[in-house]
Amino acid sequence: MKDKIVLITGATSGIGKETAIGLAKLGVTIVFTTRNMQKGGLTKNEIVKASNNNKVDFLYCDLASFDSIRSCCDQFKAKYGQLHVLINNAGVWESKRKVSKDGIESTFAVNYLAPFLMTDLLLDALKKGAPSRIINLTSGYHGGTIHFDDIEFKRSFSGRKAYRQSKLAVILFTKLLAEKLKGTGVTVNCVNPGFTATNLARELNFIARAFFKLLGKDPKKGAETSIYLASSPDVENITGEYFVNKKIRQSSKESNDIEVAKKLWDLGLEYFHLNRKKDGGGKNK
Repeated sequence: MKDKIVLITGATSGIGKETAIGLAKLGVTIVFTTRNMQKGGLTKNEIVKASNNNKVDFLYCDLASFDSIRSCCDQFKAKYGQLHVLINNAGVWESKRKVSKDGIESTFAVNYLAPFLMTDLLLDALKKGAPSRIINLTSGYHGGTIHFDDIEFKRSFSGRKAYRQSKLAVILFTKLLAEKLKGTGVTVNCVNPGFTATNLARELNFIARAFFKLLGKDPKKGAETSIYLASSPDVENITGEYFVNKKIRQSSKESNDIEVAKKLWDLGLEYFHLNRKKDGGGKNK
């Protein structure tokens, strides 16, 4: 994998950082996104030191802003041209309803719309780098349903429901994208890393934070399946699957409903189109 370029979101801590370190040890070029450039510099140094690989770079990106995502992807393509592995790792779990820079409920914006938009903007670079791979982080806690009648939970917010919906949406996105990308040399799969001691619970109450810290597995263990999907020749031609502990597993019934996936996909495009219209831009494809 030494000539490969890997882009990871949310790599300044937890599973993302361990994924970056693990892949950097294989000699790849690691590019990660950060909202804090100072923290990005410190994380870069950590990855370089832990992997003995100085091919590590970072770009500013606020995943709660469509404009920031577009700018980040433009910078990446201008600098690197092609991409071999995209890992949509970043995620949030909010205890209270918040909105993104675009006025969209944060959990839906960051956990679903952000990876959707980033993937779309980088598809040309991934096709140039083919055979290439997309890896989307989801959760074993996905489930419930997609609340199309109130997708942003404006009427009644529940952090638990918003998180579960967003992770269900990630699997639906993965399944449909895999169909759309057949024949391009680009595969896409999703990962349930298992219950892991990360910063995901930082916005939750003290008991929930303690629960994550004490009972969650080590992030290094949580990163193993992402590293496997990014690097193993065993999965080179596998696409549209849900992985747990490096094995294909069955996700929930609704996560396999292709009609729901299509409806959700179209809704995502509406969000991107509305945002572009506000600033005079064009329409997302």
